[in-house]
Amino acid sequence: MNFNLTQIPDRTVKPRKNGITMVMDKGLSTQEAKNLMSVGQPHIDVVKLGFGTAFVTPNLKEKLEVYRSYDMPVYFGGTLFEAFLIRNQFEDYINVCKEFGVSYMEVSDGSITIPHAEKCGYIEKLCKHGVVLSEVGSKDAAHIIPPYKWIELMRAELNAGSSYVIAEAREAGNVGIYRGSGEVREGLVQEILTQIPAEHILWEAPQKAQQLYFLELIGCNVNLGNIAPSEVIALEAMRVGLRGDTFELYLNK
Repeated sequence: MNFNLTQIPDRTVKPRKNGITMVMDKGLSTQEAKNLMSVGQPHIDVVKLGFGTAFVTPNLKEKLEVYRSYDMPVYFGGTLFEAFLIRNQFEDYINVCKEFGVSYMEVSDGSITIPHAEKCGYIEKLCKHGVVLSEVGSKDAAHIIPPYKWIELMRAELNAGSSYVIAEAREAGNVGIYRGSGEVREGLVQEILTQIPAEHILWEAPQKAQQLYFLELIGCNVNLGNIAPSEVIALEAMRVGLRGDTFELYLNK
């Protein structure tokens, strides 16, 4: 840090297993990726190329090389995985990840229906090629999954080899663990935490109020995802009590 302040909570140190920040790149240019890394690299743990943007991003290999030069893991959005799968191109997906040097992979079923045993099979197969993150929850706001089912699905996917289970929220933060208004489904979240260790859950939390909720509930080393590139520094400041919302969280009174 740039100067000394007491009563700052201990953040985990990179490369960290929990307290991670996942940033969503929805189409940054190569130069914008360089700019993001120049200031955000110490606070970002992994970058997701959102949904299917990797397919249409110009100079993709060049941009991935920027991230690689900063030792920053990158993965393609789960929607791209589903796009390959629905076209019966699972092996092609593996080959694309290899071709582009992507060793983190997301397995999701938010847009298509995959029998859960089959989904766990894909997780097991992809674990042989790298780190797997699997997403639980539907992108359909009308599809409400009861808490016991969230727990059952998360547990099975972790057992299949996922390093993290991602709690679905979409990029807007208005489905899955959130109501349409963006409000946290608190009962759901707290029930999940009775059975699934927090360090293995990556909570998609694009909105500040959502980030604050999880910081207050779990602490500064909660795993948060779908963070906008422009919000990386602001989130890190909020994590350590240097934003108005969390200013008094760690002060001795």
